[in-house]
Amino acid sequence: MADKFDVIVIGAGPGGYVAAIHAAQLGLKTACVEKWVNKEGKTVHGGTCLNVGCIPSKALLETSHKFVEAQHDYDELGIEVGDISVDVKKMMARKEKTVANLTGGISSLFKANGVTALEGTGKLLSGKKVEVTGKDGETATYEADNVIIASGSVPVNIPPAPIDNELIVDSAGALEFQEAPKRLGVIGAGVIGLELGSVWSRLGSDVTVIEAMSDFLPTVDNAIAKETRKLLSKQGLDIKLGAKVTGSEVKDGEVVVSYTDSEGEQTQTFDKLIVCVGRKPYTESLLDDGAGIELDDRGFIKVDGTCRTSVDGVFAIGDVVRGPMLAHKASEEGVMVADIVAGHKAEMNYDAIPSVIYTAPEVAWVGINEQEAKEQGIDIKVGTFPFAASGRAMANNATEGMAKVIAHADTDRILGVHIIGQHAGELIAQGVIAMEFGSSAEDLAMTCFAHPTLSEAVHEAALAVDGHAIHMANRKKRK
Repeated sequence: MADKFDVIVIGAGPGGYVAAIHAAQLGLKTACVEKWVNKEGKTVHGGTCLNVGCIPSKALLETSHKFVEAQHDYDELGIEVGDISVDVKKMMARKEKTVANLTGGISSLFKANGVTALEGTGKLLSGKKVEVTGKDGETATYEADNVIIASGSVPVNIPPAPIDNELIVDSAGALEFQEAPKRLGVIGAGVIGLELGSVWSRLGSDVTVIEAMSDFLPTVDNAIAKETRKLLSKQGLDIKLGAKVTGSEVKDGEVVVSYTDSEGEQTQTFDKLIVCVGRKPYTESLLDDGAGIELDDRGFIKVDGTCRTSVDGVFAIGDVVRGPMLAHKASEEGVMVADIVAGHKAEMNYDAIPSVIYTAPEVAWVGINEQEAKEQGIDIKVGTFPFAASGRAMANNATEGMAKVIAHADTDRILGVHIIGQHAGELIAQGVIAMEFGSSAEDLAMTCFAHPTLSEAVHEAALAVDGHAIHMANRKKRK
């Protein structure tokens, strides 16, 4: 038997590495197991988010957005740039450098905080033992007082479009294109599909997004989703809803996709096809039969409100458990669990977890939306404010979108904040903080916001909840 630890974390993604570092900071002897290997064959930390998810996709989104701005918007600002082009290979190199800096930074943080990095594939055995199989096939078994499972998730594959990593790729493969495909198909109009479709559309691809559901972004507030679809369609994304893919054929360097919609059987030919229809919890070879961990009918590890599994001393966090598959949700669960293991009282407010779609404009929300309030029978009052009436948005040449605040009709407590607009992913933090502190719409309305800022739209939306927005014509007289 190898060393015994106070805590062993399986997985070094945003949930796992944060849990490991925080546990070590609290004085616990901590190890973290990671099997991710980069192109050079080196074990790297950061999981999907840093290696093939959040970070690399944002690097490409930022570059492609700046390219479009230079092409179409600079002239209106009085900046003349002439003909410009994008060097995709250089863009990809910058993306790789960003990833390398961040994954290397986690390894440095492990060393600085005394976290033992175990390289290989972790498997939970009975008695809170963890078996680690290295790249060479050699195994070692470690014992812990507490185990935190943070194994993450993987893309869902669909039989009609099997991944070949050449013409048909998943979300990771879509980050590796060395040139913009002329015709690009995207199966799935969720967050990942819209972001990746936006990147390559900006760089010159004719993008068609095929979505089986008839509703666009059903988890997003209806008004925000409607505006999002309108703006993305205006940008060139051909979004087909109610279109179920039935098959695909690779032929002569092309992909022919078959799907059914309201008009019957359809086919469309692409140079590349991205499959991003969702993700599923990763538990393959993770749990020994005798480990005693219970899974639900969708393959998620069953946990309670503080991420405890069915086995005492074994916790699970992040994408492998219930709740939204978001890096920041996983990180906060990691902090909570580390605190609990160290003997502190800790909890997490699952009602105040923000979500962001990093298109342009960005879409962000926290809390419930109007349709959810209706389904739950909650009486609400709503305030909205368009960025078209924002002085800073006008100065930024970014007047698309709006901010929306939903409050309880009787208590005035903020139940949700929804934003589509420039930097919505940053602005939503105001809504998260307000909800975390149980604020009312009046609390936000009475807060002094800096001028001129985009955040004033959130202020005005809060004022509008009771009809008191200053910079809109439909004001009510204050009683």
